[in-house]
Amino acid sequence: MAEHSGRDTVATVWRNSSARIVGALARYTGDFGLAEDLAQEALAEALVTWPREGVPGNPVGWLLTVGRRRAIDTFRRRSALDTRYTALARDLGEGGIAAGSAPADPARDAEDVLWDPDRIDDDVLALMFISCHPVLSREARIALTLRVVGGLTSDEIATAFLVPTATVQARITRAKKTLAAARVPFAIPPAPERAARLGSVLNVLYLIFTEGSTASSGDDLIRLDLAAEAARLARILTRLVPEQPETHGLLALLELTAARFPARTGPDGEPVLLEHQDRGRWDQAAIERGQAALARAEQAGRGLGAYGLQAAIAECHAVAASVDVTNWERIVLLYEALGRLAPSPVVDLNRAVAVSMAQGPAAALPIVDQLAEALPNSHLLPTVRGELLTRLGRTDEARIELARALKLCGNNRERTVLRRKLADLG
Repeated sequence: MAEHSGRDTVATVWRNSSARIVGALARYTGDFGLAEDLAQEALAEALVTWPREGVPGNPVGWLLTVGRRRAIDTFRRRSALDTRYTALARDLGEGGIAAGSAPADPARDAEDVLWDPDRIDDDVLALMFISCHPVLSREARIALTLRVVGGLTSDEIATAFLVPTATVQARITRAKKTLAAARVPFAIPPAPERAARLGSVLNVLYLIFTEGSTASSGDDLIRLDLAAEAARLARILTRLVPEQPETHGLLALLELTAARFPARTGPDGEPVLLEHQDRGRWDQAAIERGQAALARAEQAGRGLGAYGLQAAIAECHAVAASVDVTNWERIVLLYEALGRLAPSPVVDLNRAVAVSMAQGPAAALPIVDQLAEALPNSHLLPTVRGELLTRLGRTDEARIELARALKLCGNNRERTVLRRKLADLG
């Protein structure tokens, strides 16, 4: 029982404080890659020690101290004359610590050296900017963010994205090597770079949530843990950079979208389409949080950005009593604005859906037809086109489109919906 309690405590502390621990160690060592390795070593030691000897009174301080002493050992191994090690050793006032030894008083003086309250938020923000650095590939940014900011294990990330654990580990290792080769400093970017780099952070959180909201493959339509983690990180970001309206716009979008999760699947896990959802099951607290975040984005007075506009669209759905009374005309206008601000074939496809609801399927079909070359391998386009053709009574053509969508779709739950639509056509 004690062993399970110790391991559970390790998991909880790590999930809640890993970003601050890695950030503090990165500030301490000046080496992001080393800091992440040190934090993982401290975590591994806690998994062995805490179940056996009990949870320390200051768990975070214990992890910080172990990580810091491992840093000393690392610098000592690199060179006895290394000036960085000399400075660290002088600050510590400790002459000889056996490599890998557990601290006699794990929390002793960890807080005063590493856990500077005035620097914690800056450390986490710097960690986000580094994990989402433009020199990294999209996949690497996602994996590194979930690992060092979210505190997820490689196994958890692999499970979420349905890839082998070895693939995730390789991405993380390669990402750290890339950051080291590019000499990316552990620091919040200077003001001229911050806005552009913030876009990368927001995009990574959005991609993580999108995969959680509608899984691209597998047996589950929604991966709640992944979506919840993205929302948690977005909340942290709004606290770290409250002056940026798009941080609030993204949080609003995630809250308003997640509010519909309870009604998006039935008891058997099968998807429930918007027109059939029990809106009484929508999470009203999440809707209110989303509306509050959207209001904060609007209060900046700069006009809504891409995430804010999507949040405004989600709000239209959230406040409507049914599909029929939804303000589809406003949604069309919001999609038009979004298309000008952040052009995308998917945005145009969503606009076509809104047009079909506001003006009828005949008005929307030409918009969809123009997107054929832009979305050649997406199941979304033939799905929408099949729906429009069905509403127009062009059954044979609709059947062809839905069959093509079924072939392209990777999520088994969505495939069930497509099969049902095909069966309804006879």
